[in-house]
Amino acid sequence: MTGGGKLISVIVPVYKAEDYLARCVDSLRGQECEGWEMEIILVDDGSPDGCPAICDAFAKEDDRIRVVHKENGGLVSAWQAGVKASRGEYLGFVDSDDWVETDMLRNMAVYLSGGDGNRLAGKSVKKDIVKDAKEIICCNFVINRPERETKHYHGLAAGVYEGRQLEGEIKDNLLGHENRRISMSRCMKLFSRSLIEENMKYCDPNVTMGEDVNITLSALLDCRRVVIMEEALYYHYFYNDASMVHRYDAGMYEGIRTLYRTIKEIYRSKGRESGEGQADREYVYLLLLALKNEIRGGADGYGKRVRQICRDTENRRIVGENPVKVSDKTNRMLYFILKHPFGIVIAVARMVFWVYDSRRT
Repeated sequence: MTGGGKLISVIVPVYKAEDYLARCVDSLRGQECEGWEMEIILVDDGSPDGCPAICDAFAKEDDRIRVVHKENGGLVSAWQAGVKASRGEYLGFVDSDDWVETDMLRNMAVYLSGGDGNRLAGKSVKKDIVKDAKEIICCNFVINRPERETKHYHGLAAGVYEGRQLEGEIKDNLLGHENRRISMSRCMKLFSRSLIEENMKYCDPNVTMGEDVNITLSALLDCRRVVIMEEALYYHYFYNDASMVHRYDAGMYEGIRTLYRTIKEIYRSKGRESGEGQADREYVYLLLLALKNEIRGGADGYGKRVRQICRDTENRRIVGENPVKVSDKTNRMLYFILKHPFGIVIAVARMVFWVYDSRRT
């Protein structure tokens, strides 16, 4: 491998993905990135299936691949272990059941400040790699379901965001919208290494709800340059509808409360005056997810749990002080319940979800 900031590290946390891992790794092995080298870090998070052996076999075939074997500790601990083992000046993340287009890294690297980094701004000037540029390059993504696929783009227009535009259009508006302006996923992005290393302190390996928000939010607040690529549908999320329907997460609400507290702490530590309002509005939208989880998948007592969430003193204060815009039909129904948790309305909402889910199975 070369040094001097010419290496991109792609980190792949691996757990119970033996049916998909080859597709993921092969899509990365096919990358060609002129002027850059790549390493692939496969992090076996104590996977109980055939993944550890598959990882080792790939490493024997390709000297760009290195494997980290560790005890199971969850997704956050896995990608953090990958970061510590990596050597690249830039870091990317791919989940082991997903895959990417083979020209993803080549096309994303064009926009790094060490390449043709201002092309979206109408400039085309090659320059040497900028040491610790603190930048994030964002491509777009496709959600692949068994029966269909949908294209997804960041809410912001394609372009290069720096200076005042970066502050006003991105840092003051990252959270608190029904549709986020930039996806909070750590995937589909290239990060300057320092943005990840300096912000891992905000990531709790025990958090399982919205865990990517903690690292991506803090990195975006610290960055000096963000590029949103045009089109660039390079990342493929694999989403199995059948496995998700009726799945109930008993810990979701507490996970949301933990995420909310962490978001507020990140904003405070970064000195963002707009952060309090962003965090509160984001929490209102997250509460809609909590209600949906209870109404859609909860067993006996779901109505009582919904009313407890809606009538919690702190929740009532935050919802009352932070009105949000809701356009999605399902969210409008949930928002009404959040403010008016009547038993009959909750029951009707459960029936609506049951009918919708039964048509999909």
